[in-house]
Order: sequence, then C-alpha cells, then structure tokens
Amino acid sequence: MKPVVSAMQAWSCTVISAFAIIILSVLGLLFKNEHHELVGGEDDPEDGPAVAATVFIAVLIYAGFLVFCGLQGLLHLRESRRGAIAL
Repeated sequence: MKPVVSAMQAWSCTVISAFAIIILSVLGLLFKNEHHELVGGEDDPEDGPAVAATVFIAVLIYAGFLVFCGLQGLLHLRESRRGAIAL
C-alpha cells in the first residue's frame, strides 16, 4: 500500500491532532462540568453539556485524523526501510 500524503504532512497532522485532542478534551470536560469561567457570563452559552457534546464530536474527528495520519506516517517509515527512493 502506498501513502496518500507526504511524510512531513503525515507527521505534522499527527502531532497537531494529538494536541487538539488534549486541548479539546479539557475544554469539553470544563463545559460538561459547567465551569463558571465558561458558562457563567452574560454572553456565554447557557447549556454547558450541549456544548461539551459538540466539543467531544470534534475530539472524535481529530482522533480519526490522528489514526489516518499516523498510519500514513508508518507507511512512509516502512517504505523507507525497504530502500525506496524518495523523489
């Protein structure tokens, strides 16, 4: 199987997705617990758990990116070990 994206794009996407999962998970937990800094103001959303559900959907999407890009990176590693010429 051949990689679809370049090695640099694959590893960059993997790192960005990992950080996005961490950051969005923390934000989702804060919204789920209705932290006063996020839902206590006048212009803030009133339904914290509904916002948390949306944020957790974004976490699942980034997890999909993490898996896809990580596999692409591993395909590049496997291809480079077999002596393929990178142009």
